[in-house]
Amino acid sequence: MGGYVPFSRLTAIFFRMVLRVWAYSGLVLVFCFLLYYMYGGIFAVSLLFFAVTGILYQVQDNLLFNPELPTHSRVYVPIPSMFNLPYESIMARTSDGIQIHMYFISQTKDKQRSAPTIIFFHGNAGNMGHRLQNCVGFYHNLQCNILLVEYRGYGLSEGSPSEDGLYLDAKASIDYLYTRNDICHSEIIVFGRSLGGAVAIDLATREEYAGKIWCLMVENTFTSIPDMAKVLLGWRILQYFPLFFYKNKFLSYQKVSHLRIPTLFISGLADTLVPPRMMQELHSSCSSVRKQILQIPTGTHNETWQLQGYYRSLAVFLGSCRIKSTVSDFDIKIDNEKTKNNGLWSNVQTI
Repeated sequence: MGGYVPFSRLTAIFFRMVLRVWAYSGLVLVFCFLLYYMYGGIFAVSLLFFAVTGILYQVQDNLLFNPELPTHSRVYVPIPSMFNLPYESIMARTSDGIQIHMYFISQTKDKQRSAPTIIFFHGNAGNMGHRLQNCVGFYHNLQCNILLVEYRGYGLSEGSPSEDGLYLDAKASIDYLYTRNDICHSEIIVFGRSLGGAVAIDLATREEYAGKIWCLMVENTFTSIPDMAKVLLGWRILQYFPLFFYKNKFLSYQKVSHLRIPTLFISGLADTLVPPRMMQELHSSCSSVRKQILQIPTGTHNETWQLQGYYRSLAVFLGSCRIKSTVSDFDIKIDNEKTKNNGLWSNVQTI
């Protein structure tokens, strides 16, 4: 029964296979053409949408972080001695190997060890030297030591700013304070304004650091970056964007529900950048049994600290923390008798 297949038959089989494949390929091409003809516009818009969102994702750091504003902020950082403040210039290394620049402004030797220490987290523009006038008020009115922190990518600090990076910088700042034996570790205050408020809230809600912080003060900060994007851009479509579209989130409205330490929310009601309602929302969501919102009617985003009564109100809040008040949502009032009974803040100025 043996034999062989004629060459002509093999050729015929081969051509039939080619024709079948060609036929199927043709059908696929026709289907693709019809699909593009019918839905090509949707396909093109989808590609454009993903391209635009991809570009926005990559440039978000440039939109949020402004270390070059004003000009020369990366090379010139004003020093505390310009304002007659004693200081140390410090370079501290973060857990990911970045060196950040800080100023430690100390009280006189007889007060330094007993005075509270404020860690100051600044906003999204400039450098820490631009906040020194505010530090003068903290130093003299609250009689505290101050650790001014310069985020990575800002001023003389190394690296580039990012959300996770700023959180690491905050951890490095409090770790640094715990290497010093010339301050009171039981009275460390974390203060943050604007973007710095989000950094401060994150630090205060971390389980390994919350126990190292005496109290928290945040000023004119926001609920989250997605919320701010909706306010600043005004695009209704942004409410449908999932969180993963945002490279930097700073979800403070979620984190404040985990706060347990005494917290003061300082809100300038004339703030035209961060809506004051965001500070009210953060205060409402805060789980601390000792929380307070200080609303200043004429306070603007960056200048609330310049208004009369600002430092006295902060002093009353700190005095209430010191006497370990157990009253929930206690009131801050400009009460001379209360501050007189607390020697540390008995001579607070009105500004």
